[in-house]
Amino acid sequence: MQFNIKTSTGSECYGKVFIGHDYDFAHSLFGKMKGTEDVNEKSILNIDFIESRNGLPVNINMIRCTLNEAQENFGIITREIFKYHNLNGA
Repeated sequence: MQFNIKTSTGSECYGKVFIGHDYDFAHSLFGKMKGTEDVNEKSILNIDFIESRNGLPVNINMIRCTLNEAQENFGIITREIFKYHNLNGA
């Protein structure tokens, strides 16, 4: 997942999180994140769900979120990755 912020010069990436190679888990995790799919030119904070195909990034989905939602999303990511690796026997 890639976190982007709109600036006066365009969009800047301010963070990336590698979820792993389990597409179903990554897709499920993205579905739990706070925000809306109503992304437009006024969107300030965006989260891109990106998959790597043949070594190239492919955008699968994108959500727009507020600053508070972005903060919640980092917590969701941390919690779900912890559960996946420690409670699911992955």
